[in-house]
Amino acid sequence: MALSRLLLLPLLLLLACQMPCAQSKPVDFECSRSTRRALNIVEEMQAALNNCNGSSSLLRPVQLTCAELHVASWERKSHHERRQDIVVSLRHLLESVKVARPLGQAECALLLLQRLEHNINSYLLILTHLQLSDKQVESTELSCVPGSTLSLSTVLLNYRRLITGKLERLMMSLESRCAPQLREQYLQ
Repeated sequence: MALSRLLLLPLLLLLACQMPCAQSKPVDFECSRSTRRALNIVEEMQAALNNCNGSSSLLRPVQLTCAELHVASWERKSHHERRQDIVVSLRHLLESVKVARPLGQAECALLLLQRLEHNINSYLLILTHLQLSDKQVESTELSCVPGSTLSLSTVLLNYRRLITGKLERLMMSLESRCAPQLREQYLQ
């Protein structure tokens, strides 16, 4: 009970801090590296996981994202294809996380899975509302054959690689669309 209270307070604070990010316009996310960094809570979750006292093992496997980035092939994709690649990976991860949250899961891991689910939903909300000018691509296929794991630590590491790799590269390729005054303000 005491552990859940310790984890609940940071969770509530985190949710309060994330609300402006999740409700901000995609252009804020696109033009502001600090907004993107604020939404990336993986390091905080990894620190919380370290305080879970051995409950990093999940009862059900979680499908990992397609986080591997092959720069040459990534650069050949349109912005829509890049976004769709990330969105499909996030949706698969989200569904897998939902399945991994059974009632028998350790309380600490359960709370972290809920935080992860909320964070993934925030990214999906922003990405699906991002206005792109090139040809739209709708695909539900993953760009890789994903693995799976019972380790919450591995899930978080893989998720972090997706956010700091593919997603950040997509956003950096879109920064040129930001108004010059916004770019100066946001890139700080």
